[in-house]
Amino acid sequence: MASTSDIKNGLCIKHNHDIYKIIEFLHVKPGKGPAFVRTKLKSLTNGKVLDNTFSAGHKIDTVRVETHTFQFLYPEGDDFHFMNAETFEQITLNRNVLDSPDLLKEGENVMIQINTETDLPLSVDMASSVVLEVTYTEPGLKGNTATNATKPATVETGAIVNVPLFINEGDKIKIDTASGSYMERVKE
Repeated sequence: MASTSDIKNGLCIKHNHDIYKIIEFLHVKPGKGPAFVRTKLKSLTNGKVLDNTFSAGHKIDTVRVETHTFQFLYPEGDDFHFMNAETFEQITLNRNVLDSPDLLKEGENVMIQINTETDLPLSVDMASSVVLEVTYTEPGLKGNTATNATKPATVETGAIVNVPLFINEGDKIKIDTASGSYMERVKE
């Protein structure tokens, strides 16, 4: 058992008969009344995010997890296949466990958190950004760059990302995996 003083980002806890990962937290000490911790929790079973407030000193039930490096092998329908980089053991995860499955490229390494009590995977953490090649986009119109206009572009994994008008087919772009948005064009 831990208390609210042990709360940190990435901590996995049992709450309301489910396992949640703490995405963000804030210790609040108002001028009047007791202190409390405001948290944003993400369910590791269904992916829903909820806001919750714990009073200071509240006991929380933590879940012991281990983090391992896995390599993404290939998608198969709604299932994604991964291989442990150390033991070469393969696991299959459903699409809804992943934060941004459309941005996963074959051969990419991810960090998977595994519950040590049940040996079941809890969450998949991708790199903060990925570099992908644009496979299809409409050509930009010359002289239409004064505004922050964007156009849809399809990248090599099949995801559709809004990009500036100067991006062309064959360009490599950096994409933020948390929001799925364009960051910059990558020069080789």
